[in-house]
Amino acid sequence: MSQKFRKIVFVVTYSKTNDGIKYLLLRRKFHWKGWEFIKGGIEKGEPKKVAVKREVLEEAGKKTLKIKKFQVFGKYKYKKELADRKGFVGQSFSLYSAEIKFGRIKIDVKEHSRYEWLNFNEAVKKLTFQNQKKCLKIVNDWLKNEKNKV
Repeated sequence: MSQKFRKIVFVVTYSKTNDGIKYLLLRRKFHWKGWEFIKGGIEKGEPKKVAVKREVLEEAGKKTLKIKKFQVFGKYKYKKELADRKGFVGQSFSLYSAEIKFGRIKIDVKEHSRYEWLNFNEAVKKLTFQNQKKCLKIVNDWLKNEKNKV
């Protein structure tokens, strides 16, 4: 039997502020505990960019200002079988970044307990998983490069 991975989007969400770029991290409480950025499943037939917009709205209550797709993909296995994810052994992700307006976030209280806006160094230390730390670095490097083009 082949192992099925649930298709999801990783969304490194950021805001440009007077103090530089701030990244949005969410404190996860559903399935596991720790810090992450916005991520979520792609619905059947849903374009990935639509999934990005939907997840940002669902998990942060914000509209996306700008979305960038990265040619970065990966997969990981769940630590244990999840009752609401029958038949899936893990998730396969595509990386995106989304710019949103800085400010108060309306978290989805079923999944997250709180949020923080952090600079790159603080965010990379706080993230729970290595694959998210790598994705954050890719987006941060791209943003620094974009800034230098202006």
